[in-house]
Amino acid sequence: MAAVRVRAEEALIRWGILGCGAVTEVKSGPALQRAPGSALVAVMRRDAGRAEDYARRHGVPRWYADADALIADPEVDAVYVASPPSSHAPLAIRALRAGKPVYVEKPMALDAGECTAMLDASRDAGQPLFVAYYRRALPRFLKVRELVAEGAIGQPRRVRVQLHRTLDPRYADSAALPWRVRPELSGGGLFVDLGSHTLDLLDFLLGPVVEASGEARSASGAYPAEDTVEARFMFPGGIEGSGDWCFCSDARRDVVEIEGSRGRLSFATFDEAPVVLEAGGRRQSWSIPNPPHIQQPLVETVVAALQGRGDCPSTGETAARTTAVIDAILARFRNAASGASTRAAGPLG
Repeated sequence: MAAVRVRAEEALIRWGILGCGAVTEVKSGPALQRAPGSALVAVMRRDAGRAEDYARRHGVPRWYADADALIADPEVDAVYVASPPSSHAPLAIRALRAGKPVYVEKPMALDAGECTAMLDASRDAGQPLFVAYYRRALPRFLKVRELVAEGAIGQPRRVRVQLHRTLDPRYADSAALPWRVRPELSGGGLFVDLGSHTLDLLDFLLGPVVEASGEARSASGAYPAEDTVEARFMFPGGIEGSGDWCFCSDARRDVVEIEGSRGRLSFATFDEAPVVLEAGGRRQSWSIPNPPHIQQPLVETVVAALQGRGDCPSTGETAARTTAVIDAILARFRNAASGASTRAAGPLG
C-alpha cells in the first residue's frame, strides 16, 4: 500500500522501539536517531532494568517494560518491532490497529500466514508497514542492481548462491540454545535468519521468485532447526536459481553469482567483498563499504516515505514474498518435523 504521512511534512518522525536487543545497539537504533527527520524517543524491553539501561546509554528520553504502554504513548509516531520473529505479527498488528506505522525486523514473521495477517491489518488501519531488509538500500547492492539494469552482463540467465559457516560453539548446549535456532521463536534456523537476506535481495535485483523448492536437514544434530539447505528457484523470464546453505561447514563461504548472456557478476551478501564484473574479456571490481549504522540508508527511505517525500524499497508486500519462498523451500523439512504429510513445493503467488 502507499505510505501515508504521520505528521506534517518535514516534521520529525518520533520512533519507539519494541525489543531493544542486540540488533538495535549499532545497526538500527542509532540509525533511527541519525536519519534526517527522525528521532528515537522511547524504547521497550520486558526486562525493565535493561530497558532503562538502553535508554540511558543511548540518550533516549523514555523507556517501558510493557509493549502496549509504548504503543499508546502519544509522543510516539511510529513503531519499530525489533523482537524475535515469533512476536512480530502480534506486536505489529497491535501497533497498526493503534494507528501507527510499523517498521519490523526481518524475517517479517514466522510464516506466510502471519505475513498475510500483518498486511491485512496494515490495509485495514490505513497505515504502512515496512520490513528491515536493509540490503535493498545499501550502496553496494544498488551498484549490483545498476549493473544488471544497464545490461552489463546481458540478459541474466542463472543465479548461484553459496553461504557456509562453521558450527557455532554456542549451539553445544541444547538446553540453552539461542532463539535464532529455535523454530518456535525464529521460524527455523540460520537459513531463515541469514538466507532470507539473500533471497530478498535477489527479489530486489531480479524480480519476485515464481517457483521454489528445496531439501533441508539438521546435519549436525546440534539443534532441531535446519542447518543445511539446498534449494532451486526461478525468477521471471526463466532465470534459474540454486542455493547451498550450510551452517556446520568446514569454512566460511559467501558468494552470489549472476550469470548473463554476456558476462557474470559476483558479490557477497554478508562479507564486505568487492562487486566483480567479468564481461567482454575484462574484469572490473568495486569495493563499497557498509555505513557505520548499516540500517541507516533504509531507515532514511522509511522516514522519507512517512513524510510523503519518497518511497521505501522494503515493504510488507515485498518481505511477505520472501517469507513465502522460505516456506516453499522448507516445506518438506517442516512437514517431516511435525509429522504432517509432505508435499512438493512449487509455483508461488
